[in-house]
Amino acid sequence: MRLPRWIFATAGVYGLITLLPLYFLERRVTPAPNHPEYYYGFIGAALAFQVLFLIVARDPRRLRPAMPACILEKVTWAVALAWLWSQGRIEAPLPLFGVIDLIWAALFVAAYLKTPEP
Repeated sequence: MRLPRWIFATAGVYGLITLLPLYFLERRVTPAPNHPEYYYGFIGAALAFQVLFLIVARDPRRLRPAMPACILEKVTWAVALAWLWSQGRIEAPLPLFGVIDLIWAALFVAAYLKTPEP
């Protein structure tokens, strides 16, 4: 059970470190968001999932049913970035973050498989 704890705790901390600064960088994003409510809504939803990752890390066995939602959170972002990249709507290095999220998704799947059912 150490591996699932480590995976989810590391993902949560990594996510908090990378997402929290975005609250203060809206004016530096280019092009500027046309809908700041979507920008801040995305950050808020993503931060909520980072907290969920930290909660799952505390008791992976009991919270195993939440792991598929965590996997979905990572996969949807990666798929969205891949789709936008294929249409030429985003530029590098943004797709790299999709690859990072796919790695996290794979680690979450490994944690899910390693965690016994409650």
